[in-house]
Amino acid sequence: MVDYSTLPHNKILCVDMKSFYASCSAVMLGLDPLECYIAIVGDKDRQGSVVLAASPRLKKEFGIKTGSRLFEIPKDPRIQLVEPKMATYLRISTEISRVFNRYVPKEAIHTYSVDESFIKVDGAMEIWGDARTIGEKIRNDIEREFQLPCAVGIGPNMLLAKLCLDLEAKNHGVAEWTYDDVQTKLWKVSPLREMWGIGRRVEKTLNGMGIFTVGQLARYDLKQLEKKFGIMGNQLYYHAWGVDLSDLGAPIIEGQISFGKSQILLRDYKDVEEIKHVILEMCEEVAKRARTRRKAGRTISLGIGYSQDEFGGGFHRSRSIEQPTNVTMDLYQVCLELFHEHYNGKTVRQISISLANIVDDCELQLDLFDQGAYKRRELGYVVDSVRRRFGPGSLLRAVSYTAGGTAKHRASLVGGHKM
Repeated sequence: MVDYSTLPHNKILCVDMKSFYASCSAVMLGLDPLECYIAIVGDKDRQGSVVLAASPRLKKEFGIKTGSRLFEIPKDPRIQLVEPKMATYLRISTEISRVFNRYVPKEAIHTYSVDESFIKVDGAMEIWGDARTIGEKIRNDIEREFQLPCAVGIGPNMLLAKLCLDLEAKNHGVAEWTYDDVQTKLWKVSPLREMWGIGRRVEKTLNGMGIFTVGQLARYDLKQLEKKFGIMGNQLYYHAWGVDLSDLGAPIIEGQISFGKSQILLRDYKDVEEIKHVILEMCEEVAKRARTRRKAGRTISLGIGYSQDEFGGGFHRSRSIEQPTNVTMDLYQVCLELFHEHYNGKTVRQISISLANIVDDCELQLDLFDQGAYKRRELGYVVDSVRRRFGPGSLLRAVSYTAGGTAKHRASLVGGHKM
């Protein structure tokens, strides 16, 4: 049993904009976001283009959701296809954050993503009312000023606020959970992937251990979970009890930070050299993301997805190195090894790369046989500073100007999509 009296009892709101991209586009077209049929697709001219967002009615009546493909959308006159306007979505997201700022200081706001934010309202309740009242006020302000729907989950910590949002508030508008609701509302959740933080792979492993509900996870032996999952087993156990000690803005799942990039290619890639060009570009992006946080990692993963024309499939492999790195060519060398070991010559349509087992990039082990290591690491930071000042396309590798390169095109996009 957990002694909840010793845990934080804050009032944290988790605000989620409903089908944000689709709703914004609906309003721009003069439509009701909850009644129209809109799909946001990356490129209307490519049948294989990914659906980035779908309006609620399109999801409910046609089963089209984020990740669906353009060719899966029925030829129905009610359905409107819209290309993304990422710069506009970002501006709207910023303006919505200003609404939060009316009720709490900026330090009490954590923007989790473009369409989701956490707000700590403990110090604002004497002015505006209790947490539910503040949640209703924020929801009404956004609907009145932007015509956009949203939901608000409230909890004593970020985890329960998020779970309340996903499991109840999205159906009721505003909802609040306390620690008393853990056993009555959270423990009955099944399948496990409906709980935030549990993906299909972890769910499959837990199912193999005889765990099918959150309640069974909470009552499972903690030492066995830690033996199976390491530190993540400890977090899974305590999250099942609704325990979250992280501060506002910190990762809800500590220790699970990684840096990665996944890309669905604009066309099928058959030529090995072209595939390697894209891998190098993506290693550059992953390394940059790590350097931006002043981090380095020991475990490098490469995922290759084959074209549907070859009945799909692919592989995902990882390799750990002794010295943590955020140097592009170090990542690329490991990815090349994994690629040559596991690639079977099929047509490639998707590539993913990630850097995990993260540490702070504050020291460097000197090597008598590699005296240029320090210069290579610092060169990466210099390149990043040039791109920050003059734009992502100001300094590109030569492979980005070849037929297989994608970085030159992607440098003109916002969030990987059209502005």
